[in-house]
Amino acid sequence: MLLSKPIRSALFVPGTRLDRVPKAFATDADVVIIDLEDAVSPLLKVKARSEVVQLLTTTEHENVVVRVNGTESKYFDEDISAIAGTAVLAVIVPKVETAWDIGIINTAFLKAEDSKKIEHGSIPVIALIESAAGVDNISEITRAETIPPRLYTVAFGAADYTLDLGIEMTPNGTELLYARSRLPIACRAAGLVPPLDTPFMLDLKDLDALQKDVSMAKQLGFQGKLCIHPNQVAIVNQTFTPAPETVEWAKKVVKAFEEAESAGQSALQIDGKFIDTPVVLQARRILQLSST
Repeated sequence: MLLSKPIRSALFVPGTRLDRVPKAFATDADVVIIDLEDAVSPLLKVKARSEVVQLLTTTEHENVVVRVNGTESKYFDEDISAIAGTAVLAVIVPKVETAWDIGIINTAFLKAEDSKKIEHGSIPVIALIESAAGVDNISEITRAETIPPRLYTVAFGAADYTLDLGIEMTPNGTELLYARSRLPIACRAAGLVPPLDTPFMLDLKDLDALQKDVSMAKQLGFQGKLCIHPNQVAIVNQTFTPAPETVEWAKKVVKAFEEAESAGQSALQIDGKFIDTPVVLQARRILQLSST
């Protein structure tokens, strides 16, 4: 189960401020996340959900993701039921801590898909990891098997993670390094696409600090980053988009590999370097990112 393109940037919009959705897409964010969880007070949950569903049934935007309320929330089942069958690209489920949670999520989606008479597995899920338990169980979460496959990838939420541990976020991010390192490894080992990194929240005006944080996320193996302000999107997109020389290298590798494959050759060298299947796969990912 794959979305059509990698997600470099995903910009949050409160579920109570749907007027910001067109403005969010004007930033060139790859996806816009409409938030029904933290950004919506309990008194407005039902109203916001109804308005979001109305938007999703009429919007011309294809790349809309919804963050629903968590599995332990009284709003979860109704959120899933209401969103199923709309033009939603994927659903983010917060506070995922165990593989059992993935099963609960899949069951809720199957029920909603049956009710709306839509194909099972048609709505991919991004599991938000934002607690010590979630990080500790990340390998089991990413390997959780459901029928049909439901989990697209995971994302990291540092705000609740640091709250859970009773620590503070710092500019250098040392306190997040362990958690941020584990998520890409777990996704890769489980055969999922790379995860999405936590938003940068310390100083929204400090774009130099944002650049360092995004570069770290790329180096650790994330495919993109969650964003909470429009001014973050351009830097995030630029950082996660391959450089022109990297794209040219990838084109060269893929072309040479396809020519060798057509000729029945198993060994391939470019500029004196041996090219095997993992290198070709990496090159194809680069080309996919460059076309985003």
